[in-house]
Amino acid sequence: MAYDVCIVGAGPVGGALACRLSRAGFSVAVIDRAALPPMENPGFDGRAYAIAAGSRPLLEAAGLWPALPLPSGPIEQIRVSDGSVGRSASRLHLHFDLAELGAAPDADASINAPATVSALGWMVEARSLRVALNRQLHASNGLDVFAPAEAKVTRGAEHAEITLSTGQSFTARLVVAAEGRQSPLRRQAGIPSQGWSYHQTGIVCCIAHERPHNQTALEHFLPAGPFAQLPMADTETGEHISSIVWTERTAQAPRYMALDDAAFSAEIARRLGSHLGAIRPVGRRWSYPLSAMYVHRIVAPRLAVVGDAAHGIHPIAGQGLNLGLRDAIALADLLIAARDRGTDFGAPAVLEAYQRARRVDVISMLAATDVLDRLFSTPNPAVRLARRLGIAAVHRMPRLKQAFMRQAMGRP
Repeated sequence: MAYDVCIVGAGPVGGALACRLSRAGFSVAVIDRAALPPMENPGFDGRAYAIAAGSRPLLEAAGLWPALPLPSGPIEQIRVSDGSVGRSASRLHLHFDLAELGAAPDADASINAPATVSALGWMVEARSLRVALNRQLHASNGLDVFAPAEAKVTRGAEHAEITLSTGQSFTARLVVAAEGRQSPLRRQAGIPSQGWSYHQTGIVCCIAHERPHNQTALEHFLPAGPFAQLPMADTETGEHISSIVWTERTAQAPRYMALDDAAFSAEIARRLGSHLGAIRPVGRRWSYPLSAMYVHRIVAPRLAVVGDAAHGIHPIAGQGLNLGLRDAIALADLLIAARDRGTDFGAPAVLEAYQRARRVDVISMLAATDVLDRLFSTPNPAVRLARRLGIAAVHRMPRLKQAFMRQAMGRP
């Protein structure tokens, strides 16, 4: 069997790319170590993705957005502030409002969608996207899923040979590594990377709250790291829900994770403030170490690297998944264009074009999130005063605010 593209890794980035290419007429093989039940729908577990406006057209074109089984929550406003735990946020703040960009109806399924949409982004439950991915991966024409399976890949000048742990084998014109930060394919290709720890832990959960969030997200900078409240869709019973992404010093995180619900709610309330009224945790709590990773190249002969295999950034701006989805957009556009010209879409020239297309975005986002975390995760009074004044200054500069909003939306 010969495929056009083989994607190793069926997570959100690899899965979305596979569905997009399949719908564009490519034959695609997807390999993953884990089984992918086509209708798996676990109960609410507290995890959610922030999908930027610039990423949604990919999910539309891949057939994933209309397949989401649960409603997504639009983000129409973002409030950025600086403060201390247990005290109200500084009165010097930065407020982003979609109305300042001039809202328009939702983007259609085109990757080249209009620059204006009805939200800055959307909160999508992780289980909802997983269900949509599993359904589309198993239902798409010209797309075969091999899972669970391990892959041995041998890349040659004209194609790659893939041998599975199940005994099956086939070839592909291009292999895409989408297996995550420890990507075996990236390492096999000899692509160097370097990483560093922030000595911080991300605590992720969801809360139910008394008052509506009015589609407004909060990014509150604290000495231990950023604390974010992200608006999700109300439940079927009308309960108001938000996702919490809480950055804490690694040494302190286990203590917070071990608290009972009442004490855990009190700690969240100290950081969040009282604007949402009474709160309580819902679903599970999750924690993970925060680190960054720079990959020196994202291509090799017959190989392209995407998503977390290609970069790792601090979640301070909620852009990690969106950075990977932008990899998928760029790679899909280049592959489709090369195929339509009748040229070899796995050739070095196409892969180098992908490398060039992604370099500036990845490096700038990695640098920006790194600098932001180091700037805001410090108790130094002089630095805190400077950053508060900077936040207030940006708030009063409409053009600069719009530039920041478009960057957050993943749009030029």
